[in-house]
Amino acid sequence: MRQLAAGRHVLDLALPRVMGILNVTPDSFFDGGRHDDPDRAVERGRMLAAEGADIVDVGGESTRPGARAVDASVEIARVVPVVEALAAEGIPVSVDTSKPEVMRAALAAGASMVNDVRALLEPGAMEVVASSGAAVCLMHMRGTPETMQVETAYADVVAEVRDFLARRAAACERAGIARNRIVVDPGFGFGKGVAENLALLRRLRDLVAAGYPVLAGLSRKSTIGAITGRSPGDRLAGSLAAALTAVERGAAIVRVHDVRETVDALRVYAAAAAVTDDSPGGRGEAHNRAGKGGTGGG
Repeated sequence: MRQLAAGRHVLDLALPRVMGILNVTPDSFFDGGRHDDPDRAVERGRMLAAEGADIVDVGGESTRPGARAVDASVEIARVVPVVEALAAEGIPVSVDTSKPEVMRAALAAGASMVNDVRALLEPGAMEVVASSGAAVCLMHMRGTPETMQVETAYADVVAEVRDFLARRAAACERAGIARNRIVVDPGFGFGKGVAENLALLRRLRDLVAAGYPVLAGLSRKSTIGAITGRSPGDRLAGSLAAALTAVERGAAIVRVHDVRETVDALRVYAAAAAVTDDSPGGRGEAHNRAGKGGTGGG
């Protein structure tokens, strides 16, 4: 049985998990400004957990294409009160940041995971995570959010992403981060065009084969819009289809804006995918686990 060690939480990855997105930013592409007040953000985090999120991912700096970096002090002021309040209620919290100062402050406030679009490449970031018991998600991104969509051509995007993530995961293990604390993310939309995102989704099993749990974040992204012709606010159906496709191809965690709908879709998927009611991991077991909050219970 695969498990993810994340601070004081242990997540069973026998069934797919849902990470709920909580952006406490004024400029994120879908929900920017909706939760930038700490009280509203905490209430939203509670709602995501109640809807079945296994992890609430709190971010204080937008990483949408073209976004500019913010100062660490600003990011800390945005995320720490929210992380502290949610973690105090026993909710597993991830902090979406690349800055070691923000990681350190959020971990001290109770965060159980670091979700880093730069895969701990910032000086000092690796040491902060290694000295904690937190889990880490390592993402592939070419360039920075401000520049990443300038050049999206690859000879073989899947091979490049796979090899990069394997190198970063190996570096983490050498630094003392146990394998059962590591998740990898191909970085859909981060320095990739529609063709590259679809290639990664089609061949997601190539990344899963490396042996680390894979997180897939496609929720309401521009690739969904390119396929459906719909704006971010009308991409729920496409996002659910993408999440289910990722899970079918081995993703252990899906990062989404729409937790309740994704949890319901995954429950139906788990029931339909089961071999028999009585087999280990069969439909009855899937239903029992799915009834314990989220898709597999905590």
